Amino acid sequence: MNEPRIGIVTISDRASKGVYEDQSGPAIEAALRDYLSTACVFEKRVIADERELIGSTLKELVALGCCLICTTGGTGPSLRDVTPEAIRDVCHKELPGFGEQMRSASLAVGVPTAILSRQTAAILDEALVVTLPGKPGSIRVCLDAVFPAIPFCIDLIGGPRLEGNADVVQVFRPIGK
Repeated sequence: MNEPRIGIVTISDRASKGVYEDQSGPAIEAALRDYLSTACVFEKRVIADERELIGSTLKELVALGCCLICTTGGTGPSLRDVTPEAIRDVCHKELPGFGEQMRSASLAVGVPTAILSRQTAAILDEALVVTLPGKPGSIRVCLDAVFPAIPFCIDLIGGPRLEGNADVVQVFRPIGK
């Protein structure tokens, strides 16, 4: 059996040009490796804050078979932050509860600027796309808040079964699922 594929997309003009080293993508991978007991292949990309490029990268990762794609960056209010718009361009079903939960978790740990975040999640074919903040320290806070629902969401859209590491996170599936 092939291992499930997970996409990680760092959306940053500066990281994509090598101005600084990407720390957010590796933070996502580390968190997901902690959360998952299922062995997975990670497809990683570092791209500029360009709406069409974001959309084409998501489509490319879905074509490679990714069942989950986590993006980092581009969710704030600045003019260059276009990740939510790119998500809406290519995805067919938005899941706003993810963004609500991530903002709530950030507010709970004392980040008043969480209200500026436009994080969301959406479905692209048989993949769940989750947008995460660009700050590496905030990634775990946000993923902690939403990861328990991610494996079941992937089940519902026809993706592979992902099992959680019960020592780290409690994945929720209704009884019998």
